[in-house]
Amino acid sequence: MAQSLSKVYIHLIFHIRTTSPMIRDEELERVHSYIGQLVNTTGSRVIRVGGTCDHVHILFLLSRNGCISNVVEETKRNSSRWIKSIDPHYGMFAWQGGYGVFSVSQSMVDKTLKYIERQREHHQKLTFEDEYIEFLKLYDIEYDEKYVFSD
Repeated sequence: MAQSLSKVYIHLIFHIRTTSPMIRDEELERVHSYIGQLVNTTGSRVIRVGGTCDHVHILFLLSRNGCISNVVEETKRNSSRWIKSIDPHYGMFAWQGGYGVFSVSQSMVDKTLKYIERQREHHQKLTFEDEYIEFLKLYDIEYDEKYVFSD
Protein backbone atom coordinates (compact mmCIF):
# COMPACT_ATOMS: atom_id res chain seq x y z
CA MET A 1 0.00 0.00 0.00
CA ALA A 2 1.18 3.49 -0.75
CA GLN A 3 -0.58 5.10 2.21
CA SER A 4 -0.94 4.28 5.89
CA LEU A 5 -4.54 4.93 6.88
CA SER A 6 -6.45 4.34 10.07
CA LYS A 7 -9.66 5.26 11.83
CA VAL A 8 -9.71 4.05 15.42
CA TYR A 9 -12.36 5.51 17.72
CA ILE A 10 -11.48 5.53 21.42
CA HIS A 11 -13.76 6.18 24.39
CA LEU A 12 -11.63 7.32 27.33
CA ILE A 13 -12.97 7.65 30.88
CA PHE A 14 -11.15 8.99 33.94
CA HIS A 15 -12.15 10.21 37.40
CA ILE A 16 -10.94 12.75 39.95
CA ARG A 17 -9.14 11.60 43.09
CA THR A 18 -11.32 11.09 46.13
CA THR A 19 -9.48 13.94 47.89
CA SER A 20 -9.87 16.30 44.95
CA PRO A 21 -12.38 19.13 44.79
CA MET A 22 -15.12 18.47 42.27
CA ILE A 23 -15.32 20.53 39.11
CA ARG A 24 -17.96 23.20 39.51
CA ASP A 25 -20.93 23.08 37.15
CA GLU A 26 -20.23 26.58 35.86
CA GLU A 27 -16.72 25.52 34.80
CA LEU A 28 -17.49 22.12 33.29
CA GLU A 29 -17.90 23.36 29.71
CA ARG A 30 -14.66 25.32 29.91
CA VAL A 31 -12.78 22.32 31.37
CA HIS A 32 -14.19 19.98 28.72
CA SER A 33 -13.20 22.40 25.97
CA TYR A 34 -9.65 22.63 27.30
CA ILE A 35 -9.40 18.85 27.59
CA GLY A 36 -10.49 18.56 23.95
CA GLN A 37 -7.74 20.96 22.91
CA LEU A 38 -5.20 18.86 24.80
CA VAL A 39 -6.28 15.68 23.02
CA ASN A 40 -5.85 17.47 19.69
CA THR A 41 -2.31 18.58 20.58
CA THR A 42 -1.30 14.90 20.79
CA GLY A 43 -2.12 14.44 17.10
CA SER A 44 -5.36 12.64 17.82
CA ARG A 45 -8.67 14.31 17.02
CA VAL A 46 -11.28 14.93 19.69
CA ILE A 47 -14.87 14.33 18.75
CA ARG A 48 -16.64 14.93 22.06
CA VAL A 49 -15.76 15.62 25.69
CA GLY A 50 -18.36 15.36 28.40
CA GLY A 51 -18.96 14.13 31.89
CA THR A 52 -19.94 15.46 35.26
CA CYS A 53 -18.26 17.20 38.19
CA ASP A 54 -16.19 14.12 39.08
CA HIS A 55 -15.34 12.32 35.82
CA VAL A 56 -14.72 12.81 32.12
CA HIS A 57 -15.69 10.91 28.97
CA ILE A 58 -13.77 11.60 25.77
CA LEU A 59 -14.49 10.20 22.33
CA PHE A 60 -11.60 10.73 19.97
CA LEU A 61 -9.93 9.40 16.85
CA LEU A 62 -6.52 8.03 17.68
CA SER A 63 -3.76 9.39 15.47
CA ARG A 64 -2.26 6.70 13.25
CA ASN A 65 1.07 7.56 14.88
CA GLY A 66 -0.47 7.90 18.31
CA CYS A 67 -0.26 5.90 21.47
CA ILE A 68 -3.23 5.77 23.84
CA SER A 69 -1.10 6.05 26.98
CA ASN A 70 0.53 9.21 25.59
CA VAL A 71 -2.86 10.82 24.89
CA VAL A 72 -4.02 9.95 28.41
CA GLU A 73 -0.83 11.13 30.11
CA GLU A 74 -0.65 14.44 28.25
CA THR A 75 -4.37 15.14 28.70
CA LYS A 76 -4.55 14.34 32.40
CA ARG A 77 -1.25 15.97 33.37
CA ASN A 78 -1.82 19.22 31.51
CA SER A 79 -5.52 19.53 32.36
CA SER A 80 -4.82 18.98 36.05
CA ARG A 81 -2.17 21.69 36.00
CA TRP A 82 -4.50 24.06 34.15
CA ILE A 83 -7.53 23.36 36.38
CA LYS A 84 -5.43 24.26 39.44
CA SER A 85 -4.78 27.67 37.87
CA ILE A 86 -8.47 28.50 37.37
CA ASP A 87 -9.28 29.25 41.00
CA PRO A 88 -7.89 28.59 44.50
CA HIS A 89 -10.83 26.17 44.96
CA TYR A 90 -8.88 23.74 42.73
CA GLY A 91 -5.57 23.99 44.56
CA MET A 92 -5.63 20.28 45.47
CA PHE A 93 -7.17 19.08 42.20
CA ALA A 94 -5.95 15.79 40.77
CA TRP A 95 -7.15 12.97 38.55
CA GLN A 96 -6.92 9.37 39.72
CA GLY A 97 -3.97 7.49 38.27
CA GLY A 98 -6.04 4.97 36.36
CA TYR A 99 -8.37 5.24 33.42
CA GLY A 100 -10.57 3.16 31.14
CA VAL A 101 -10.12 2.99 27.39
CA PHE A 102 -12.67 1.31 25.17
CA SER A 103 -12.78 0.81 21.41
CA VAL A 104 -15.83 2.09 19.58
CA SER A 105 -16.92 0.69 16.23
CA GLN A 106 -18.04 3.04 13.45
CA SER A 107 -21.60 1.76 13.89
CA MET A 108 -21.60 2.80 17.59
CA VAL A 109 -20.19 6.33 17.23
CA ASP A 110 -23.58 8.09 17.24
CA LYS A 111 -24.77 6.09 20.25
CA THR A 112 -21.53 6.90 22.09
CA LEU A 113 -21.88 10.61 21.28
CA LYS A 114 -25.42 10.66 22.68
CA TYR A 115 -24.26 8.75 25.74
CA ILE A 116 -21.53 11.32 26.44
CA GLU A 117 -23.92 14.24 25.83
CA ARG A 118 -26.44 12.84 28.31
CA GLN A 119 -24.09 12.24 31.23
CA ARG A 120 -25.95 14.54 33.60
CA GLU A 121 -29.27 12.73 33.09
CA HIS A 122 -27.58 9.34 33.03
CA HIS A 123 -26.01 9.86 36.45
CA GLN A 124 -29.31 10.78 38.05
CA LYS A 125 -30.11 7.06 37.73
CA LEU A 126 -26.71 5.38 37.93
CA THR A 127 -23.56 6.12 39.93
CA PHE A 128 -20.21 6.49 38.23
CA GLU A 129 -19.03 3.31 39.93
CA ASP A 130 -21.96 1.30 38.57
CA GLU A 131 -21.51 2.86 35.13
CA TYR A 132 -17.82 1.99 35.03
CA ILE A 133 -18.42 -1.60 36.18
CA GLU A 134 -20.98 -1.94 33.37
CA PHE A 135 -18.31 -0.87 30.87
CA LEU A 136 -15.82 -3.35 32.27
CA LYS A 137 -18.36 -6.16 32.06
CA LEU A 138 -19.55 -5.16 28.59
CA TYR A 139 -15.97 -5.24 27.30
CA ASP A 140 -15.16 -8.40 29.29
CA ILE A 141 -12.26 -6.73 31.11
CA GLU A 142 -10.86 -8.46 34.18
CA TYR A 143 -10.39 -6.20 37.19
CA ASP A 144 -9.73 -6.35 40.89
CA GLU A 145 -12.65 -4.82 42.84
CA LYS A 146 -10.25 -3.88 45.62
CA TYR A 147 -8.32 -1.51 43.36
CA VAL A 148 -10.64 -0.42 40.58
CA PHE A 149 -11.76 2.77 42.37
CA SER A 150 -8.88 3.46 44.74
CA ASP A 151 -6.63 6.47 44.27
